[in-house]
Amino acid sequence: MKVTSQNIDDKAVVQDYFNSTGFDRWSRIYGTGEVNRVQLDIRSGHQQTVNQVLGWFQADNNLPGLSICDAGCGVGSLSIPLAQAGAMVSASDISEKMVTEAQARAQKLLDNPANATFKTQDLEALTGKYHTVVCLDVLIHYPQDKAVEMISYLASLAESRLILSFAPKTVLLTLLKKVGEFFPGPSKTTRAYQHREVDIIKILEDNGFSVGRSAMTSTRFYYSRLLEAIRC
Repeated sequence: MKVTSQNIDDKAVVQDYFNSTGFDRWSRIYGTGEVNRVQLDIRSGHQQTVNQVLGWFQADNNLPGLSICDAGCGVGSLSIPLAQAGAMVSASDISEKMVTEAQARAQKLLDNPANATFKTQDLEALTGKYHTVVCLDVLIHYPQDKAVEMISYLASLAESRLILSFAPKTVLLTLLKKVGEFFPGPSKTTRAYQHREVDIIKILEDNGFSVGRSAMTSTRFYYSRLLEAIRC
């Protein structure tokens, strides 16, 4: 896999951020404690995306024993409820602090902790084959050339389905981002990349997938396009 200096820089920035100030901020957002109004809005948006994915899984009615890779699992917002429903989840994140928090939450919430394993691992280091690979709210940290590599690699791990989210690139959202309303606040440490849906679909098609279900989550400060890609 081709790795450029820009890719290495983005990856290092993301890793450093989520192991320091980013962890403190996002663990609060993904938690249940008191947060400011912007963080509360982002928490709501992220949870809507998670709930949408859970709804798709539940509608399929085949979660017990299903093999799932949650790439970029954060603190386990998706991995833990999937494991609670009986799926066999392999979860990973580039941030050691995020993984440690996810493991702690899983120990408290899972009747069978063996249903979920958590590893600190770079996305490109993931191995194995899974019925479904999920990657939520990760692509926003990486530019288009890196997104091509990441999605292609995730596709190679997915036997049947790949579910991913991204910040859609539209005229309105681009304007909002430029005026500082897209990702506001002093904790804006990582770059925030938007992607054209047509480009994401092209990457998926090039890797043998076609788009099935889709959804859009839009709050004041959180915008996420969700695609389910099925292996052709």
